[in-house]
Amino acid sequence: MATLRVELVAADQAVWTGEAKMVIAKTVEGEIGLLPGHEPMLAILGAGEVRITLEDGNVIKANAEDGFLSVENNVVAIVARNAALV
Repeated sequence: MATLRVELVAADQAVWTGEAKMVIAKTVEGEIGLLPGHEPMLAILGAGEVRITLEDGNVIKANAEDGFLSVENNVVAIVARNAALV
């Protein structure tokens, strides 16, 4: 099964990096769900929760605000001014 490589980074530290089967994040236009094979995109990150679903079904949650997220070739990069695991 294909996975996403997820990199969640705050301005001052790497918050979480790993493989996931789904990512849900809040953009300024609303919540977005990302699965393997998602079209390339760039979005402005809104303040809110990022949910990263791992292959085993566990979910990692983080609060993030002010930044962007990009998706390309099954790599999701979330770069935020502030981000922390919940």
